[in-house]
Amino acid sequence: ARGRPGGHVYYSRYLEMLEEARGEFFRHLGCPLLGMQEAGTAFPVIGMEISYKGAARYDDLLTIELCVSALGGIRLNVGFRIFNEGGTLLAEGETRHVCASIDEKPRRLPKELVEKLQPFLHSPNNVP
Repeated sequence: ARGRPGGHVYYSRYLEMLEEARGEFFRHLGCPLLGMQEAGTAFPVIGMEISYKGAARYDDLLTIELCVSALGGIRLNVGFRIFNEGGTLLAEGETRHVCASIDEKPRRLPKELVEKLQPFLHSPNNVP
């Protein structure tokens, strides 16, 4: 985590970390986001909620846990929790996405992706 002169991670940097974590999650599923975009499918963020519980410090090793909190139709919501190395919860919340074509028209989630995401479907308050 990169910090600021105050010694803590600036709040907007969490959004960048979450984007990276979602990208890694999709790669782990075998559905890299870049490949999906090249095939004409994108998942723009349409909303988010984040509650800050503590501050990450410069050079902290952070763990980001993700789950799927809503899945179906055109909707994909991703719940998250961010912890420091000591296991202290620093932030939690959810990003809300829609499945869309590259020209920004809504489209149903690809069946193959839904099948791969199904095992990760949990309540945002019960992130594994």
